Amino acid sequence: MHKVLIVGEHDGKTLNPATAKCVTCASAIPDREITIVLLGADTAAVAAQAAALAGVKSVLRVDRPENEHPLAAIFAPQLVALAADYSHVFGPSTSFGKDLMPRVAALLGVPQVSDLMAVEGPYRFKRPTYAGNAIVTVEADPARKLVATVRVASFEAAPAGGSGAAVESRTVSATLPSHTRYVGAKSGSTDRPDLQTAARVVSGGRALGSAENFKMLFSFADKIGAAVGASRAAVDAGYAPNEMQVGQTGKIISPEIYIAIGISGAIQHLTGIKDARTIVAINKDGEAPIFEVADIGLVGDLFQIVPELERLVGG
Repeated sequence: MHKVLIVGEHDGKTLNPATAKCVTCASAIPDREITIVLLGADTAAVAAQAAALAGVKSVLRVDRPENEHPLAAIFAPQLVALAADYSHVFGPSTSFGKDLMPRVAALLGVPQVSDLMAVEGPYRFKRPTYAGNAIVTVEADPARKLVATVRVASFEAAPAGGSGAAVESRTVSATLPSHTRYVGAKSGSTDRPDLQTAARVVSGGRALGSAENFKMLFSFADKIGAAVGASRAAVDAGYAPNEMQVGQTGKIISPEIYIAIGISGAIQHLTGIKDARTIVAINKDGEAPIFEVADIGLVGDLFQIVPELERLVGG
């Protein structure tokens, strides 16, 4: 029996879809038993959502005041204490998982396997390398605990409708560090979908020319219910904030439709969108690399095309 512990990502009210995608990955491991652990101040509502996921055997709630905000330094020692009973410890390859899982691996004294994208056996996986230009097969030592992040863009979310996993409150004995504390979090308020989980994404590149011009994308995205992303060039130029960056050094996403506007298509950006179901490219350069991966391409002036598209979809 391979006992898999998945670290659930949540905001205290809603389970992040990335967790359900980790469940799908873990479900491909033969002879597995899947447990989701939720750390927070009050995880009752989130636990009910996790327990409903198909393939989940049990859900552990670790509720304590220190867990109200997701701090990797606080979570990691608790996960290490819980990991003693498990052969595999998985987390999503989101910002949350990338911050947390390396700490868990370091405290356990084991290497981490990053970005699992396919399962070939209990300790044998495929993962991307060289900015997604190559896929390698890696095999971990079965004599050691396996800590890994799951490339959530490579998996569909496990459906709700399971038989209802057992939910258990757990007290964890772990020394928590005092050098890290939560001060606050600031983010722009928006009604748009989350970039990493949105079914539709509109992204802009350096060709937009300014942060003011970027507002055109926000207007178009609002009309079609899409999240908004940006290329690294646009972020570096100050047209968009860092949290909107899509690509190898930004967010890896897999929307149903991805609309790239004024993005040339550097390999680092393509790495972040390769799992999108449909890619639409709008660029005045017909030779831009983005057209090599696009399902639909429009060659022309984005400042004419985007307002026209908005007019057509907006009625």
